Amino acid sequence: MSGFRVRVCAVVGAVVLVAGCGSTVAGTATWPGATLERATLTPADFPPGVQYDRIVEHPGQPDNSGSPPSMLSRPEGCANAMTNVIADSAERGPGSAAKYAATYNGARIVMTVLSWPLDLDKLKAAAGRCAEFEAFFDRRSKGIPITTTELPPLGDDVLAYQQTMQLTGSPSSVYMAFQNVGRYGMFGIAFPTPDPSIGAKATLPQTFLDVVAKQAAKIHRNI
Repeated sequence: MSGFRVRVCAVVGAVVLVAGCGSTVAGTATWPGATLERATLTPADFPPGVQYDRIVEHPGQPDNSGSPPSMLSRPEGCANAMTNVIADSAERGPGSAAKYAATYNGARIVMTVLSWPLDLDKLKAAAGRCAEFEAFFDRRSKGIPITTTELPPLGDDVLAYQQTMQLTGSPSSVYMAFQNVGRYGMFGIAFPTPDPSIGAKATLPQTFLDVVAKQAAKIHRNI
């Protein structure tokens, strides 16, 4: 398994829940939830040069079908702690979520808008419990150190974290955010992905936090 594959799909506890490795369809798409459609950012909401993709879920398949299995961890359950918190209270079916990716030279940002609120208290508790943990490919492999650090407060009903792992001695970070806007929730994750072929540049975590704020504002205006 390549280091890139590990960074994007396996190690980080919240990676699985946003399915940053899922299939995408470029351009516009028709979502079953008209309310979420109005509240979700579209290509027009991003600067020129950003690659915007709608991520298509496949009805009837289990959550995160096709994603890599969760890694082992010490303490146990930290590799998918936030995933489990969200899954425990998730609404499922048509119209329950809208998902998209915005890719810059420097970041791939995956956002999900939900028809239900997140349990922010449980998410914060999970992040605290897993502030420092190790992830393992299998029981015989060497542990990969991972830290979860809360970013400076962004406002009420918002949690944001930097999760950093030490892979072969080199640090690699992703950024996560969770927020409720009224009775709707949203969450996102940003991966550092340099791509000179994309004209729009990103700086993490600021570009990610800007997208989170813009998405929250659009929900507030339209729901």
